Amino acid sequence: MNEPGRLRLYTFAAPSRFYALTGALVPWFWAAAALFGLAGLYIGFFVAPTDATQGEAYRVIFIHVPAAWMSMLLYLVMAFWAAIGWAFNARLASMLARALAPTGAMFTFLALWTGAFWGKPTWGTWWVWDARLTSELILLFLYLGFISLVNAIDDTRRADKAGALLAIVGSVNVPVIYFSVKWWNTLHQGATISMTAAPKMATTMLTAMLLLTLAFWAYAFAVVFTRTRAIVVEREAHTAWVAAAARGKIEP
Repeated sequence: MNEPGRLRLYTFAAPSRFYALTGALVPWFWAAAALFGLAGLYIGFFVAPTDATQGEAYRVIFIHVPAAWMSMLLYLVMAFWAAIGWAFNARLASMLARALAPTGAMFTFLALWTGAFWGKPTWGTWWVWDARLTSELILLFLYLGFISLVNAIDDTRRADKAGALLAIVGSVNVPVIYFSVKWWNTLHQGATISMTAAPKMATTMLTAMLLLTLAFWAYAFAVVFTRTRAIVVEREAHTAWVAAAARGKIEP
């Protein structure tokens, strides 16, 4: 009696079905990323009021904060899929982990870069070896290390296992980033948005930040799915369904 449910649960674990499904979803994610991004940028840079303390310089947070959130979240998602691929020999999970890494690295770099632009007028310097900044920099190195490791090993299965080990071990850095402002005396300010307290910013500011967070989410889905589809085709090039997909005959 459970067989139909099991089939539904694992239906899109098959690379061919995943390829077909994501092919239909990717354009919608691109559209959502553009829509939310334009709305968030407009509200953040033209509607939100000037901050009483930081002036206009604070507006970089509308990009900086969502990028920092995404950098941490995508690493955990990458580590999760890498672990699933290693534990259950699920090749699609390993492909997803590989596809997530460059996007996560990009968001981490963006968080560090925009943080520097925020830090210069706020702290008077582009960079300090602050606990949060340093742990975020380590996160970038972990992403780059994962990408380098999986591409340095010719055997795909060995590369996926090695990458999974690095990703899992490196995941301990994420809570360090998140709690660094609580554990140590740092220059970086504490959380502006919390699940247990009211937001410490104007409604328009919060709206802009959440819209850009949604835009980054949609962008991540679009890019990761597109990259995963490319990896799937590369690894499954010997199969009949890839040839069918090339002729546009594959369906979800």
